[in-house]
Amino acid sequence: MPHTDDRAPYATLRAAILSFDLLPGESLSERGLEPLTGASRTPIRAALLRLEGEGLTRRDGRGWRVAPIDLSEVHAAMEFREAVETGAVALVVDRASDDDLAALRALAEEPEHDDEEAGVRDGGDFHVALARLSGNAFFADALADVMTRLSRTRWLEVRTPQARAHARDEHAAILDAILAREAETATALVAAHARGTRERLVGFLEGERRRLRGRGMAIVDGGAEPSAG
Repeated sequence: MPHTDDRAPYATLRAAILSFDLLPGESLSERGLEPLTGASRTPIRAALLRLEGEGLTRRDGRGWRVAPIDLSEVHAAMEFREAVETGAVALVVDRASDDDLAALRALAEEPEHDDEEAGVRDGGDFHVALARLSGNAFFADALADVMTRLSRTRWLEVRTPQARAHARDEHAAILDAILAREAETATALVAAHARGTRERLVGFLEGERRRLRGRGMAIVDGGAEPSAG
């Protein structure tokens, strides 16, 4: 009898959380996840522990819960992303070859299937690949981690074809500046791209918090001062 691949429940649960099939704040149990994953409790527990390290699940007493969307954490993660990516792009301008940048442009072109999943996946792939061209693995690893932590909220940010097209246009402008070896312009465009995404995303979450909560999503603000009374 073949052994269960312990990576399978992790991949299944991660996809369900990122796509909101499992909602922020939803209660989870190892036994209750067996039908979804087709795995036993031990690999499910291992998957939940791994997802906890990515900020996607958290312990809730003796059980588990999908981590809520934390507005202050989203804001902090976006600030961190901007700092990392601007530093990486300054190195990319000096270090990346024209062939590498041409390959990255192909990655940034309009996908064959334009939907939310493609928007999140391709956008994340573009930014991590861009950081990797810096030649510094720490930049790429840091950006991959923060993009994972932002994946759920980025689903909301790329929910329309217009939003996805706007992101691709900004990616193309960044690449044009890098290919022209204009470091100042490239870093300014990356910073503007990150800030614009942050403002749209946090603004949407703050404005739609009540409606999203009505759909069962737990949205909190860990940085807010506790209210009196």
